[in-house]
Amino acid sequence: MGAPANGSARPGRPTVAIVGAGAAGSLTALHLARTAARRSSGLELVLIDPAERRARGVAFGTSEDQHLLNVPASGMSALPEDPGHFVAWRHREDPAQPAEPYVFAPRRQWGRYLDDTLEDALRNALGEVSVRHLRTEALGIRRTADGAAVRTASGEEIAADAVVVAPGLPEAGHAWAPDSLAASPFFVPDPWAPGALEVIRRDRVGPPDVLLVGTGLTMVDVAFSVTDPRNRSDRTVHATSRNGRLPQAHATQLQLAAIPDISDWGGTLEEIRAEVHRHVAEVLASAGDWRPALDGLRFRVQELWSRLGEADRVAFLARDAGTWGVHRHRMPPSSAARIATLRDQCRLQVGAATVVAAEPLPAGGLRVTLSDGSEREVGWVVNCTGPQTDVRRLDNPVLDDLLRGRGGAALATPATAGLGLRTREGRLIAADGSTDAPLWTLGAMRRGDLWESTAIPEIRAQAAALSRSVLDAVAPLPRRLADGRLVGGHHPVARPRDPLGLPLSTTTDAAAAYNAGLERVMRLQDGAEALLRRATELDPGFALAHAALAMLGHEAGADADVQASLTAARDAARERGDEREQSLVSVVDQRVQDVRRAGADALMRHIAAHPRDVLAVSAAVPTIAFSGVTDVQQEAWDLVEGLAPAYGDHWWYISLLAFTRQDQGRFEEAGLLAESALSCEPSSGHAVHAQTHVLYETGQHETGRVWLDHWVTESGRSASHAAHFSWHAALHELAIGDTEAVRRRYYSQLAAPAVTGVRALIDSASLLWRWRVTTTDWDGAIERGLPTAAGGAFAGEMSPPPVEPVLAAVDAGLLTRPETPFVALHAAIALAAAGDLPRLAGLARHCRSSSDAVVRGTVAAVCDALAAAVEGRWAEAAALLTDLLPALVRVGGSAAQREVIEETLLLCRVNAGDAPGALALLDQRLDRRPSPLDRRRLTSLAPRPPVGVPG
Repeated sequence: MGAPANGSARPGRPTVAIVGAGAAGSLTALHLARTAARRSSGLELVLIDPAERRARGVAFGTSEDQHLLNVPASGMSALPEDPGHFVAWRHREDPAQPAEPYVFAPRRQWGRYLDDTLEDALRNALGEVSVRHLRTEALGIRRTADGAAVRTASGEEIAADAVVVAPGLPEAGHAWAPDSLAASPFFVPDPWAPGALEVIRRDRVGPPDVLLVGTGLTMVDVAFSVTDPRNRSDRTVHATSRNGRLPQAHATQLQLAAIPDISDWGGTLEEIRAEVHRHVAEVLASAGDWRPALDGLRFRVQELWSRLGEADRVAFLARDAGTWGVHRHRMPPSSAARIATLRDQCRLQVGAATVVAAEPLPAGGLRVTLSDGSEREVGWVVNCTGPQTDVRRLDNPVLDDLLRGRGGAALATPATAGLGLRTREGRLIAADGSTDAPLWTLGAMRRGDLWESTAIPEIRAQAAALSRSVLDAVAPLPRRLADGRLVGGHHPVARPRDPLGLPLSTTTDAAAAYNAGLERVMRLQDGAEALLRRATELDPGFALAHAALAMLGHEAGADADVQASLTAARDAARERGDEREQSLVSVVDQRVQDVRRAGADALMRHIAAHPRDVLAVSAAVPTIAFSGVTDVQQEAWDLVEGLAPAYGDHWWYISLLAFTRQDQGRFEEAGLLAESALSCEPSSGHAVHAQTHVLYETGQHETGRVWLDHWVTESGRSASHAAHFSWHAALHELAIGDTEAVRRRYYSQLAAPAVTGVRALIDSASLLWRWRVTTTDWDGAIERGLPTAAGGAFAGEMSPPPVEPVLAAVDAGLLTRPETPFVALHAAIALAAAGDLPRLAGLARHCRSSSDAVVRGTVAAVCDALAAAVEGRWAEAAALLTDLLPALVRVGGSAAQREVIEETLLLCRVNAGDAPGALALLDQRLDRRPSPLDRRRLTSLAPRPPVGVPG
């Protein structure tokens, strides 16, 4: 193990040196500290940076509050699993500030936040992790027998087990400046150098005007600084660049990213460019704004960049990068408004030209000649062209040392066009192509590999992943990977792992197929069973693959021979399964054999022992795919909350947590968590599901319909539960009152035989009943004389399609002998929609004979209430449903799914002549969630004779 030269490291505690203490370096230290604390690993961190304070750097070292973040506060959390962390910190710092996610905070404030968050992480590490900040410059890095060593300007050599190179954004480059300008004292080459802008403010002698070269985000900040009240009032700012384009502005309200499916976008720049244009045009047409399209591309851009060859990347930099930057890296709305005001007042003039020459003026300042032939007499010229891009030309001693090598092969190689260093998952690639040296990097140094790699959301994710990689190298956890098999009778075999790091008793090839299938389960995508089946073919003795097939067949209706898979799983687990694998097979066995309480208890014990077992947790938590182990909502919440230490910032866990938060009514937090998960895994169906509920429960119906429609037609094409997402979109359309859109959606996405089985029951049949009870025209129904259920079918232009084809696509057992309260509830709704009173009565009898108290009590009573509604006994139905509403949560499912019963109650009260009761129900719901449909109903409520309902 290496140790700092001053001997401060404790024996056995590895040392990680971080070159750079700005945002990238401090985020690295933060996540190393948090990961080490979770693992109970001791760690010494050494930040090497001459800056006085850590967590600032160029971006966050400004002293001016008018320099704002260009990412909303909700996107600036240092912790991926807590996207509201920065928002909450701001509110704690100043309780007068509302905890507003869509606010663009001062950049200097974020630097203090990051520093505070790092301090919190160190306190929580209980002394196991320490951080030293050496205020000196790093000059070079060499590899040693035990790790690496960093040579510093103070003469020290810091020995370390690993080194993270985190220099942040390079300094501004000014190679464009003619010699006559570069040599002038009235030229500011770096506006972020200490005191650089203060000199301009104090100048009262030379010409008042200032020329800013560059028209990007740096220009925006500098323009504010040199035009604020501390400056000369007669000052005009001239901004120029080759194209004269200003950054676009963020929308005034939060918009959800429209993430595209890029699976068929091709791999050449020409193909990808055409698909990007198509994507932007489609989102603009549907959402009325191009911004969601660009924000959605952000989640995919690194994958698209990885497809491009070197020549295409260089071509993109030459032709497309400027346009991307103008639209992708946007101004806050307040900054855009202020820039517009300055331009209206002629205090800011923007043009397209380059600097050709500069000559001094007698009284100070410069006469600058531009490429368009014009001249400007200005007191100062400020370089606002932004950071240099080519690491080979930065004159950074550490980077130069890494690229040139000392006494051996270079430890790093430049990436595309010098845009940083080549890496393999953040680890530096040496000149010989190896990644053996314990050297990592992140942020701006990975632009060549990733393109988008300089914003905090990207750096945060890289820092979290890097922390795990570094600690795996310098402080690995006990392996415990031997499965008992011996090679040649001597040595245990190290087994492959699943996506969460758990060992698998199988071959490498079978494990790869299994992992691909499990990842599809985690993302709620089709095709999992085919991959799992492939794993069993590659290794017939692979117990977990057989068990997973049995569980998917039993729980999610996948195409699998459940009993055969279960038998194979039992046999394989006995033959060579470890304790975890044998336990999971036993759990699946009990669930398939319908040993409900015992199976639930066994599953919970298994999760307590193996919390990172994704398949077990998937089966335990109620989601689209699985019913969960409990009908008690609080127990499900407690289960998810308790898994936090095991998963940390993993996107899959954050997705489940997002759904839990919306179930708790914490919609703002749920939305932030869903966005955080999607930023890591754009195909996370659980995150999309959570966001969908947030949009519905907060009344964002038009936004929800547009966003979800985009997802259904793009990434949702491979969703394993596409019908459920279509059902959600239809709810938005019903709330808006667009029944023709509901009709189109039903026939294209929800009608049998495209949707069958339990999904047809829960999504399609329930939609048809809700369609009927929510589209009754209370104002015109009496005049039209709508018949009651007993008198015939529902009439009028709003009438939904018949439910009988849906019932024909559902196994009869689901309708007559449902096994769970949730399915039983939807069976009752489907039979009511068909007006099938005999089978509804039979279902009620089945429910009353159930051993499940919820089925026996709550669902049986729902059957009675629905039968009364179908027969027109409105007052009786309303009384029953009123009593049932508080207990309905025990049936399971989401609030949006259970709402169909509330809708039925509303219609029953109207038909029973109980307008005040209906009005009270509507008022209560409108207080919770705006809805155009409910507002129309509210205005139409008046004492009238009862109207009919379909049978």
